[in-house]
Amino acid sequence: MREIALDTETTGFDPASGDRIVEIGCVELVNHLPTGNIFHRYINPERDMPEGAFKVHGLSEEFLKTHNVIAREIDEFLAFIGNAKLVIHNAQFDMKFLNAELIRMKRPPLSMSQSIDTVSMARRKFPGAQASLDALCRRFAIDNSARTKHGALLDAELLAEVYLELIGGRQQGFTLEENAAFAAESQTEIEVRPARPHAASDDEQAAHTAFLETLTDPIWKQ
Repeated sequence: MREIALDTETTGFDPASGDRIVEIGCVELVNHLPTGNIFHRYINPERDMPEGAFKVHGLSEEFLKTHNVIAREIDEFLAFIGNAKLVIHNAQFDMKFLNAELIRMKRPPLSMSQSIDTVSMARRKFPGAQASLDALCRRFAIDNSARTKHGALLDAELLAEVYLELIGGRQQGFTLEENAAFAAESQTEIEVRPARPHAASDDEQAAHTAFLETLTDPIWKQ
């Protein structure tokens, strides 16, 4: 089963008021495990960077001007995600921005049914608890010390780990190296040993007969 952990960074909260995507990060999962295959792009939003958004992700207008506009990256992005389920933390937000960009380019929007919202999953599993990505990393003891600012690829990588915990917990072989080692170990030929002899010795048979005679002792009838 193929899934994509996905995150975006933007210039703000509302594409309807002119906010745009500035970064896309995707991590491929197969059977819930990262494969090492990623998609990561910085995007020129063709507009200024509000101070509030810059404080969140640290991506400046000057830096983003050196990267492609989304129209030049969209085909590769769509080819990467394909028909896979998109695992997104607060899916409504990211899907809204992705679809605004697609509609702007006169492309068909992505269906919300293609997304899996980990915020909703966390709220169902832990009612009343904080459901932010940082809070879930703390709950599951996932190291997010590198997350000094929001970054689409880093957040997608953390989300992949959080998602694994939300669907039932970390399994042996979470990393590709561990998974390969475990698979190799499980295929190792097992040494077949001859069955142990089960015939009782004369002493063992005598002891067994003596034990059976005790069962007829009157003490057992009291």
